[in-house]
Amino acid sequence: MRSIKSIKNIEGKNVLIRVDFNLPIKDGKVEDDFRIKKALPTLEFLQKKGAKLILITHLGKGGDTLLPVAKVLNKYIKVKFVEEIIGQEVRDIVSNMKNSEVVLLQNLRNDRGEQECNEIFAMNLAKLADIYVNEAFPVSHRADASIVLLPKLLPSYAGLQLFEEVKNLSRAFKKPKHPFLFILGGAKFSTKMPLIKKYLKLADQVFIGGALANDFLKAKGYSVGESLVDETNYGIAKILKNKPARGGGKLILPVDVVVKSQDKLITKKVTEVGKDENILDIGDETVENLTQLIKKSKFILWNGPLGKYEDGGEKSTKEVLKLVAASKAESIIGGGDTVALISEIKMEKKFSFISTGGGATLEFLSSGTLPGIKALE
Repeated sequence: MRSIKSIKNIEGKNVLIRVDFNLPIKDGKVEDDFRIKKALPTLEFLQKKGAKLILITHLGKGGDTLLPVAKVLNKYIKVKFVEEIIGQEVRDIVSNMKNSEVVLLQNLRNDRGEQECNEIFAMNLAKLADIYVNEAFPVSHRADASIVLLPKLLPSYAGLQLFEEVKNLSRAFKKPKHPFLFILGGAKFSTKMPLIKKYLKLADQVFIGGALANDFLKAKGYSVGESLVDETNYGIAKILKNKPARGGGKLILPVDVVVKSQDKLITKKVTEVGKDENILDIGDETVENLTQLIKKSKFILWNGPLGKYEDGGEKSTKEVLKLVAASKAESIIGGGDTVALISEIKMEKKFSFISTGGGATLEFLSSGTLPGIKALE
């Protein structure tokens, strides 16, 4: 990949920047602007060079307006919001831009051409600019028009944050420090099973929390009550049965959990969960076990919350985040929900690196590349 720092004679050039401002919005207001903050160094770098910045992003599944995003972005950088994506109005606005000005086009997913990876749609976007920049790591695992087609149509470069993502996440599988602790939580078992298999070989310990742990506990024959589980057979029993190869990782599961029982939160051993109960979080004994592992570790990779935080199961995740932040280990954190909790407790600067990605982070950690990264090579 070529960095934006290698672009020459950029003054006065139109730069089409694919950002990922797919931000959580509630009642018309942005709840977390973490991804905007991470894109700012790239935007400011190009502004100072005198480029004309045309920002494109998606929001949700389509049909939503980017106006709330534009309002928040204006707190950091002056931007003109355009209600269209392509067409004469957009072309007129772009042709009248002055050096260092910034425009934000409407939600890409409001046009079917984006997710259908339509070449005509991509060509209409490409006509607006001289240069393309990918600063959208969180969506670079999608083969969308703005991710994989635009790099074929314009001289293409990677944004500063995209470079940081690749450099830092690669540390997990390119000679990581040891002892290496991998903490994996959240749900969506299908996207995380490849990671479990890979990092059982690379890490010294792999701790499974969140809804993922329910599947493992169930496979061990324990009752998980009414807790969220994935009924697909992913071969968990085989993983539990087979001892890891020499030098491989050690699988660690919760020994106690916090359950919701008749509107009360109760801590129980994993062997004691009732059929009408719902597991929301890991328990204090499990947190203590994690504490000891964190103290010994030199490298910690973490993706996904350890509890169902939206239903009151956020206590352990916040507690363990603080332990990791206070440790001497190199720490890399990813996953949208985990990052949201970090923002909530205002600890963004306490970790070695925080990934902006969710699914993209998982896929990169698993495969070592992404469609959007390949398109830039």
